[in-house]
Amino acid sequence: MSLLGLDVGTTGCKAIAFDAEGHRLASAYREYPTAHPRPGWAELDSEAVWGHIRSVIAEAASQTAADPIGALCISSMGEAMTPVSADRRILGPSILCSDTRGVEYADSLRAGMGAEAFYAINPNILNAAYSMPKLAWLRDHEPALYGSAHRFLLWSDLVGFMLGAEPMTSYSHANRTLLFDIHAECWSDELLRRCGIAREKLPETVPSGTVAGHVSRRIAAELGLPDGVAVVVGGHDQCCNALGAGVIEPGMAVCGIGTFECYAPTFCMPDDPLVMLRNGLNIEHHVVPDLYVTFAYNQSGSLVRWFRDTFAAEGGRGSRRADVYDLLTAEMPDEPTRLLVLPYFEPTGPPDYVSDAAGVVLGLTPTTTRGDILKAIMECATLYFVDLMETLRRLGLGVHEFTATGGGARSDAWLQIKADVFGIPFVRPRETESGALGAAMLAGMATGVFAGPSEAVAACVRRSRTFEPDPDRHARYADKAAAYARLYPAVRDVLADPRR
Repeated sequence: MSLLGLDVGTTGCKAIAFDAEGHRLASAYREYPTAHPRPGWAELDSEAVWGHIRSVIAEAASQTAADPIGALCISSMGEAMTPVSADRRILGPSILCSDTRGVEYADSLRAGMGAEAFYAINPNILNAAYSMPKLAWLRDHEPALYGSAHRFLLWSDLVGFMLGAEPMTSYSHANRTLLFDIHAECWSDELLRRCGIAREKLPETVPSGTVAGHVSRRIAAELGLPDGVAVVVGGHDQCCNALGAGVIEPGMAVCGIGTFECYAPTFCMPDDPLVMLRNGLNIEHHVVPDLYVTFAYNQSGSLVRWFRDTFAAEGGRGSRRADVYDLLTAEMPDEPTRLLVLPYFEPTGPPDYVSDAAGVVLGLTPTTTRGDILKAIMECATLYFVDLMETLRRLGLGVHEFTATGGGARSDAWLQIKADVFGIPFVRPRETESGALGAAMLAGMATGVFAGPSEAVAACVRRSRTFEPDPDRHARYADKAAAYARLYPAVRDVLADPRR
């Protein structure tokens, strides 16, 4: 049988069917817009997105008649929840993490409980991006919707529920709500009480890889699926991405390069988890048992796209039929640049959480080329994470190898920059859509195709190329990292925007 991995993101969803050796059999993709009904609001039309998800499942199923789908699993964004009825109707939109509603509820929890006491239960950095502040806002501002909802489901849970499975969520997703006890691996009575959220409004928490049920006969017939397709609980997209990249041991990390660039180092639970809080880092369950991840991210992919649209709107030099990114990276110099770029064009993620700055390109001269600027963006978006890697090393959680995934992983030049900056090898796998592959691997593990994570990785994950660091360039980047570290403190007061 084949295995279907679904990946539901903020801007699009994909379905990819794999055989038991990780080869693609079929794939489908749909995009959808973000709605902004009021300033500061950001929502997805959950009914419309569910329609797109149905479409990609049906398209993939239509291409797998020779190897029918036997199980499916969902990797998805975190935080955003959708209200549903007991009879599996979607009752409203899902509020995205970028939505500003609910700040007061995160602030109130912090003030009433204290950051350390909260982190000891749910190890996240308290802010309004997570699910709880949105749920509390709905409870107080849309009480009819809140009261009528049978459950509020995260996207992985929602897809499974709409297909016919039980309302279950993975530990990795439950952690994104701010209501989960990471040590007891269940909803926290104390956090539910403090936040005023009803436990019965939430799904059951289970380990990733749990069979939540099967696709209903009606839905299977509508989507062209065989009878009895197992629905397996997946996980937060970055955790599924790590499994699909073969990152299943401490000391390994996945680097997902898309609109956001997200680093997810893998480790065992620290003896003193509060050391992570003191360094601005969260802790979350991996989809692999007994392992955990932390996240650090910035908008480096968005920056590269901004550069393309601003400096190469008509395409790069040469044939317009060629890929513009290939043309632009061909213009980059071989050696490290002298330019410094502060990649704070948008608010940053952990560990810095800078929301009141702006971007900087420092060191321009009349001889500066657009290739210099592009390479400097790639260099400094990577230098942003140097302190994080040093912090992890100091905490005994150092990384010895990265695996790069996502669209940016196709860039040889960018991966070589990253290897040279960190002095650590970067691996590009054969399948860079590792979130969907990781979900498919979980489906196989749950249904007996694979005995466990190691067997699934051995069967499905292949290395395409390893980028080894150059010692001379690494030394030069160490000097550049020291200069980069001085840039933001030097310009912080100038860039601060009191209106943000």
